[in-house]
Amino acid sequence: MRVLLVAVCAATTMAAHAVPTFSEVKAAHQPSDVTFLARNGEPIQTLRIDKTVRRLPWVALDQMSPALLQAIVLSEDRRFYQHSGVDWAAVARSAWGNVWNTRTRGASTLTMQLAGLIDEGLARPAAGRSLAQKVDQVITATQLDAQWKKSEILEAYLNSVAFRGEVVGINALALTTFGKHPSGLDADEAALAAALVRGPNASPRAVAARACGVLTQQGLPCAGVAALAETALVRKGGMPLGEQLAPHFARQLFARHLLTRQGLPGQTTASQRSTLDAGLQRVAIRALRRQLTELGGRNVEDGAVVVLDNASGEVLAWVGSSGDLSDAAQVDGVLARR
Repeated sequence: MRVLLVAVCAATTMAAHAVPTFSEVKAAHQPSDVTFLARNGEPIQTLRIDKTVRRLPWVALDQMSPALLQAIVLSEDRRFYQHSGVDWAAVARSAWGNVWNTRTRGASTLTMQLAGLIDEGLARPAAGRSLAQKVDQVITATQLDAQWKKSEILEAYLNSVAFRGEVVGINALALTTFGKHPSGLDADEAALAAALVRGPNASPRAVAARACGVLTQQGLPCAGVAALAETALVRKGGMPLGEQLAPHFARQLFARHLLTRQGLPGQTTASQRSTLDAGLQRVAIRALRRQLTELGGRNVEDGAVVVLDNASGEVLAWVGSSGDLSDAAQVDGVLARR
C-alpha cells in the first residue's frame, strides 16, 4: 500500500511541479545590505536594509576557495559528482540503520537540500517532512540534477544555505565572521563552514569538534580549529569588508529611495550610485577630525561637513559626524538642529 502511495504522490508531483532555472534562482537572490557607490562607481558605504537576515551579494563558484568546496562536498555529500540528485546507496544505508535504531548519517544530498532551500513548500518543518514532501523533494532533486550543471547546484547551495543565526550564504559568513572574501577561506575556516551547515546553532566547541572531523578526513591537522571557532563564532558579526565613508548620507539616500518609489528594502538593488566624490569625501573626513583634535580643549565635541556643487546642487561630500571620535556617532550633524 505504501509503495502505491509513493508512486501516486510521485506521479502527481512530477506533473504539477516546475523546477526554476539557475538564472531564476540567482535573480531572486535578495541581499540584506546595499552598497552605495561614489559618482565614479567606487564603493564607499554599505548599509544594512533588512534586519531579519544577513545575506550579501551572490558569489560565483570560481570566487570560492577550493578548500571550501572540498570541505562542503566531503562533509555533506561525498558522492555529489556521481549520483543523479539522490544517493540511493546512502538512502538504503540510512534506512537499514534506522531499522536497527543506530545513529546514522542522513541520506539528504546537496541537491536535495537545495530543493528545500529554493522551494518554500519543501523547506523542512520542525516536525519533519511528510511522506508527500519527501517524495516531492526527491523528484525535485532529480529534476535539478537533470536540468542544472553540478557547478550550478553547488553554487546555488552555497549562496542559499543558512550557516549560523541570521547569516545566510557563504559571502555573508566569510565577510562578517572571518573578515575575508570566500575566495580566501583556508582549510580550517572551510571546515568550520561545513560544520555549521550541520549544526548552525551548536556551541563553538561542538562546531570545532565536527570541523576537526572534516579536516581529519582530508589528512589535515586540526590543532588550531578550536581557538578559531571560539574567536570567530563568539563575536558578533561585523560589517562587510570595504571602506565605510558615508553612513549618514547612505541612510538619507535609502530613505529617499523608499519615499519616492514606495518600495520595500528587499526591492532595492545590491548597489546604488550617488553624487558623492570619494576623494573629496575622504578629504572632508580628515579635515573634520583634524579640526576637532585642535579644538579638543575648548569643549568642541563633534562637527559635520557638507559640500555642494553650486551649479547643480549635487552633494559632493557629506560627513555627519567624526565617527569614533564622537559620543553620538549615529547623529547626523548635517541635519541635526543646533
